[in-house]
Amino acid sequence: MSEQTQERGHTAARRVVVVGAGMAGVQTAVALREQGFTGTVTLIGAEPHQPYDRPPLSKAVLLGKAEGSAFDVDFEALGIELQLGREALGLRPEDHELDTDSGPVPYDVLVAATGAEPIQLPGAEGVPGVHLLRTLDDAERLRPVLAQQHDIVVVGAGWIGAEFATAAREAGCAVTVVEAADRPLAGALPAEVAAPMTAWYGDSGARLLTHARVERIEPGAVVLDDGSRVPAGAVVVGIGARPATAWLAGSGIALGAHQEVLADNHLRTSLPDVYAVGDCASFPSGRYEARLLVHHWDNALQGPRTVAANIIGETPAAYDPVPYFWSEQFGRFVQYVGHHATADATVWRGDPDGAAWTVCWLREGRLIALLAVGRPRDLAQGRKLIESGTPMNPELLADASRPLKAAVA
Repeated sequence: MSEQTQERGHTAARRVVVVGAGMAGVQTAVALREQGFTGTVTLIGAEPHQPYDRPPLSKAVLLGKAEGSAFDVDFEALGIELQLGREALGLRPEDHELDTDSGPVPYDVLVAATGAEPIQLPGAEGVPGVHLLRTLDDAERLRPVLAQQHDIVVVGAGWIGAEFATAAREAGCAVTVVEAADRPLAGALPAEVAAPMTAWYGDSGARLLTHARVERIEPGAVVLDDGSRVPAGAVVVGIGARPATAWLAGSGIALGAHQEVLADNHLRTSLPDVYAVGDCASFPSGRYEARLLVHHWDNALQGPRTVAANIIGETPAAYDPVPYFWSEQFGRFVQYVGHHATADATVWRGDPDGAAWTVCWLREGRLIALLAVGRPRDLAQGRKLIESGTPMNPELLADASRPLKAAVA
């Protein structure tokens, strides 16, 4: 009997505990069953709600077009035990036990899939009228705020800030977005790429204030560091997120500079029998020669298959995806694929002042990243070209009338 067959034979006696009931956790549990794991699978979530998808929270759920976004998964039929409303507090690897607020949970294999948590604005935590947008409860608290058409101040012009501002404008609210940097998406995109997006705010009727830091929040107003006051019936903070890993303190698990779990290229952690997947973990990318921390839905969808294959005893290929995400904002569909940090050339396709355009990043003549605004075909073709590492012709690539796949060298 082969070692792999022996491993599969032992799966019936093994207990897998998945901590975190978001996309990464749910998909890990489902992938285990799809790949033939017959042992116990327990999915633990801190929220009391049936596991749900997060992207609709800033769109349909927020605007009252949907009551929720629960995953269409029959957990009972799959033999997945749900333990909801149970918060992870710690991990004792020497005992193979997870500590929770309702007692310890033994495991043979544990998967950390606790995602990320929003960064609080200093001094604003617990202040009436100040909101975050990360959970279903957050969206339900904000829905009546939009319905009442309050004057809203959004702190942060990142992806979530832009999406919330879009929804608030659609609901008829007066919206001011306050950004400490000199442009939207300062932490995500180069200045020349983010620059055209600045006009989107004004075009939608929102006001964007850059170089603007919040000094304090008072009843009915946000006070900036220059002393100016911005009327605010409600404040929504969207200044970023950090890996939700505080529960791993003292466990001995290796964490990175952003307090993310340092996983290897098979999503194994530094602890035996512990994996990490999704927003809470970084992984080394051979493709980009860098460790990537990807806070996006697609990573939480793709990674679980690698984790499940490891647990059942297979030897999967190294986890090295081409990162992908999308954002719907101000009437535009924005898609990004790849990782542009090491690019040595940038090629534009189309007019950035127009409704549809694309930015391509190249390294040594090969496409490594692409941002498409209203050009989904560029995105689809570009993703395949990034995966294949096909050499490109920059002059042909700049011709927006030419299919991207026809711009190869």
